[in-house]
Amino acid sequence: MHPPFDADLLLQQPPRLLCDEMLKGLARWLRAAGYDVKMEPDGTADRRLVERAAMERRLLLTRDRTLLEIRGAPRVVVLLNGNCIDECAGELTHILNIDWLYRPFSRCLLCNTPLIEIDKPFGFPPHTEHLCICPTCDKYYWRGGHVERMSRRLKSWQASPLITIAQGKRS
Repeated sequence: MHPPFDADLLLQQPPRLLCDEMLKGLARWLRAAGYDVKMEPDGTADRRLVERAAMERRLLLTRDRTLLEIRGAPRVVVLLNGNCIDECAGELTHILNIDWLYRPFSRCLLCNTPLIEIDKPFGFPPHTEHLCICPTCDKYYWRGGHVERMSRRLKSWQASPLITIAQGKRS
């Protein structure tokens, strides 16, 4: 059973998300899928997380049940029960209808900024194709073996049946 989310936040497509420090790995995967996902630094106070989510109209993803005790939290908190990224991905697919192939590799995995496609600068290997840069942190991204491996994982989450955590069964 999930708390009564703010209906406007649920209707917001694609959803804008905020992950707590427990779910930083999941946040990077959601960014890889193309979603706008913010992260607070480690040690950020729980109340600050809830306030930021409400202020920025984001859903706060967490595994921390105590966050629900904060005033206003049930409107913005999505409590995940999974113990690993694969389980959490399955829950998000079910709860928020996450499309893991939404806009793959269109955001910086480090800072969340949308990437810009650029021509290959001098000095890059000739086989480098589809080169992008993050205009905020100047990190380069290109289609390589790492992208193929990540694509396979995103596709597997998109295609896999939902995992029911409470029952430990696939549905």
